[in-house]
Amino acid sequence: MRIKLYIPVCACLLVAACSGPQASAARAAASTNPFTIDDLIDIKHPSSPVWSPDGKRVVFVWDRAGVSNLYVSDLSGAEPRALTSEAGAGVTSVPFWSGDSKRIYFAHRGDLWQVPADGGAAAPVWTTPAVESEITHGPDGTRVAFTRRADKGTELVVRALDAGTESVVARDEQSIGGVSWSPDGRRIAYAAGARSIRHEQVPDYSGAKIIYTVTERVPGRAFVASASGGRVVAIQEAAGGGLRWLGNDRLVFDRQSPDFKRRTTFVADASTGAARQLREDVDAKFWSIPGNTGAAAQPSPDGKWIAFLSDRDGWDHLYVMAAGGGEPVQVTKGEFEAWRPSWSPDSTRIAFDANLPGKPGTRQIGVAKIDGDTEPKATVAMITDARGTHIAPEWSPDGTRLVYQHTDPRTSADLLVIAAAGGASSRLSNSLPAAVAKADLVEPEFVTYPGPDARPVPGWLFVPKTLDRSKKHPAIVWIHGDGVNQNYDGWHVQRNYAVYYSFHQYLLQQGYVVFAPDYRGSIGYGRDWRQGVYMDVGGKDAQDAWMAANYLKTLPYVDGDRMGVWGLSYGGFFTLIAVTDQPTLFRAGVDVAGVVDYAMYYEDPYHGGWTASRIGTPDQNPEVYQKASPISHVDRLQRPLLILHGTSDVNVPYLHSVRLTDELLKKGKGELFEFMTYPGEFHYFTRAHVLRDAWTRVDRFFRRHLIEFGGAVDAN
Repeated sequence: MRIKLYIPVCACLLVAACSGPQASAARAAASTNPFTIDDLIDIKHPSSPVWSPDGKRVVFVWDRAGVSNLYVSDLSGAEPRALTSEAGAGVTSVPFWSGDSKRIYFAHRGDLWQVPADGGAAAPVWTTPAVESEITHGPDGTRVAFTRRADKGTELVVRALDAGTESVVARDEQSIGGVSWSPDGRRIAYAAGARSIRHEQVPDYSGAKIIYTVTERVPGRAFVASASGGRVVAIQEAAGGGLRWLGNDRLVFDRQSPDFKRRTTFVADASTGAARQLREDVDAKFWSIPGNTGAAAQPSPDGKWIAFLSDRDGWDHLYVMAAGGGEPVQVTKGEFEAWRPSWSPDSTRIAFDANLPGKPGTRQIGVAKIDGDTEPKATVAMITDARGTHIAPEWSPDGTRLVYQHTDPRTSADLLVIAAAGGASSRLSNSLPAAVAKADLVEPEFVTYPGPDARPVPGWLFVPKTLDRSKKHPAIVWIHGDGVNQNYDGWHVQRNYAVYYSFHQYLLQQGYVVFAPDYRGSIGYGRDWRQGVYMDVGGKDAQDAWMAANYLKTLPYVDGDRMGVWGLSYGGFFTLIAVTDQPTLFRAGVDVAGVVDYAMYYEDPYHGGWTASRIGTPDQNPEVYQKASPISHVDRLQRPLLILHGTSDVNVPYLHSVRLTDELLKKGKGELFEFMTYPGEFHYFTRAHVLRDAWTRVDRFFRRHLIEFGGAVDAN
C-alpha cells in the first residue's frame, strides 16, 4: 500500500519539466554502459568471516537486499560456494565450525542448523516448538549453550551436539542474553533480568486508531553459571552483558556512566563475583568513540594483557596494559584513528585498522607486536597500503594470516586474505555484479571548504567523468547519518551506507555532481571534531553540512540554482534544517527518516541518554533544543520536499515523520511535499522492493526538480 500526501508541485515547475532537449543535454555525462537501480540491488555485502579450525577455509555471511546466506571459500581464488539458499528468512547468526572442520552450524528459524562444508543440503540439528536464541558453541566443539523461553521465564540450556542431551544451568523470570563460555568450558557468563517496558503514544494529530509504541529498556545484571549446573554467581558492578573472559577464572568488562562522561574497565573474580576497577577514562564533554570500533577492553587469549581504545590524547589509539593492573602503554600514536583490535591466537600480536594522517577516508591494516613480562612493549608495522579501506582483521587459527574487509572507489565490500607479515592479498569474494562496470565508477576527491567559523570542513567531491565542464550542471549534497560516522575514499564500509554510495554512482551517471561533507561530529578526524557538537546539535554542525552548497557554487560547472540536498537519519535532520533555515538555497530536499525535534527524540527512553550527553535535557538547555527543532520552522519551507520513512524504525521512530507531515499541512505546505511510508521497514532500508521504490522515487524527484527544471546552461 502506498501512502502519498502530495499535490503536484507548483505550475511554474510543471511547465519547466517539459523541457526535454535541455534535460537530455544535462544528462550528457551519462555512462556509456549505464547500470540500473536493480543492478545496484544485486550488490552483496559480506560479513562475519570465520576461519575453519584447520585454517583451510573461511565461511562468511553474504547479504543481498536483506537476505543473508552462507558461503565458503577454500582460499584458492575460486568463487565462493553457496551453502544455503533460503529466499525468505536466511541466516540469522554468525556461523561456527565443528571441531573437525567438516560442518558449519548456524541459527535459523529458532533452531540450530548444520550444513556440510564440502556441499550438501542444510538440515536442522534439532527442531523444537520453542525458539532458541543466543546459540553459542563451547570451546571443545561438542556442546552449545543457548536460551529458551519457558513457562516461568527464560532458561539457559547446555546441549551436547551429538547425543542431543540437555541440561538447564540457569533460569530468570525476565530474560537471559550475552552468553559466553570460559576458555576451558567449565563456566558460562551471561546477563539476566533485562526487561522492556512498553509505553504507548497516541498523539492527537495521528488519530485514535493508530498507537505508537516506545520501548524503555531496563538493564539486567551479570552472572556466571557452572556449565554442568549448580552454583550461580552474581558479578558486582556489571550491568547487562559485555563480559569477556580473562583466562578461565576472571572476567573483564566495561561500564559507561549514564552521562557518557566516564568509561570504566573492571576485572571480576568468576568464583566470588567480586570486582575491582582496573582503569577509567573521564571526559568533560562525552565519550565519543563509535560503538563499532572495538573500543572495549579485549583480553589476550593467554589472559596476560588487556587491549583497549582510548582518545585520551585527542585521537583514538590502541593501548595495552597488564591484566593485573599498571599503567597502560600507548601502542599507536599520531593524528589518526586506530580501531577494531584483534589478538593473535598466541597473544603476541594485535591486528587493527587505522586511517593515516591526512587521509581520513583511507584505512589500512596494521599489526602490533607485544613483548614484555610485566609491562608491555610494542612495535607496529602496517601491512597494507592500497587505496581504499581495509578493516576488521581476523586471525587464522595458526596466526599466520588475516581475513579482512576491503572497499575502494571501484570495489564494493569484499573479503580478502593477507599474510600477517604483509605481502599481496588474495580475494575471497566478488560482490559487485558484472552489470556494474568498474571502469565507469567515479572516484571521490577529498576537499575542504570553510565552515561557519572558518574552520575547514572536509568533504568528498564526485564529478561525472564525461561531464561537459563548459556548462553548468545540477548538484546534490548528501549528508551522512549517525552523526558519529563518516564518508570514505570509495565505498562505505557499512552495508547501511554502502547502498547510498552505490546509488550516488547511479546519480552520477545521470549527470549530477555529488558532494558528501564530513561535518563536525563526524569520525575519522579526531576527538575535537567529533565533540564539536557539544551543546550545539543542529548549530555549527548543520551549517557545516549545508554550507557545502556554498563550495559547490564556486565550481564553474555547477549550477547554483539547481542544487538538491538529502540525508538519512541525522542527515535527514540536517536536511530539514537546511530547507527551513536556508529555504531558497536548495531547489529540492529528501528527508529519509530524519529527526524532526530533539526534544521529541529525548523523550524516547532508547535515545534519551545519548541526547542528554550531547546537549543536556530540554529543561536545562531549552535554547539548544529550540535550535535542534526544524519542525518549529517548517513554515519557512519554500521548495519541494520528499519524506521517506519505515514504520518499524526504532532508531528514529516513524512518529517523527507523522508529526512532520501534520505540521507541514497545518502550515499550508501540502503542495510542497510528498510522504512515502514503507510498511515493516527498519531505519536502514534493506529489502529489494523497498530499495527499488525508494531509489526510483528519489531519482524521479531530483530529475523533476533539478534536471528537467532547467537543463544544462553555459558555464560562462
